[in-house]
Amino acid sequence: MDISNKDSTSCLCSDAVFKSIFQLNFKLIRNYLIYKYKDADRAEDVAQNAFVILWENCKVLKPEQAKSFLFTTATRLSLNQIKHEKVVSNFELKSNKSELNSESPEFLLEENELRKQLESAINQLPEKQREVFLMNRFENQSYTEIASLLGLSVKAVEKRMHLALVTLRKVMKNI
Repeated sequence: MDISNKDSTSCLCSDAVFKSIFQLNFKLIRNYLIYKYKDADRAEDVAQNAFVILWENCKVLKPEQAKSFLFTTATRLSLNQIKHEKVVSNFELKSNKSELNSESPEFLLEENELRKQLESAINQLPEKQREVFLMNRFENQSYTEIASLLGLSVKAVEKRMHLALVTLRKVMKNI
């Protein structure tokens, strides 16, 4: 079934339309995620979750919007998962360091509070700024790589990163 031949009044919530979108896009999204994150199992899970979210939003989306919605959702799900794993990993590293170091309890408490405030500030950034910030600072991707992945110009990526850093500096200055 060719989605492009359907008129825009076709309902994404209909089983036939959704099934055809799944058949056309699942392998594309999974392969994109495998290429990007080098983890086939994670790619499979994230691709499936993206389709679940598409189904949950089928009443507000048109069939022709499905592909871009799926890729955006899959990318965001992956970034959120990576961010969560880094937080867990950092926590494990810090807890191991705190066992090895003889830092004062006050210092450790302040460090932990500062980390929580920074994570909160990052989470409060607008979605587009947060996405660029995480890709650059946590995935070590260049502005050019980010621009090509998100379909933006390098200048747009630079602007988003600048705005994210300005916001984070203001928040951190107040702490």
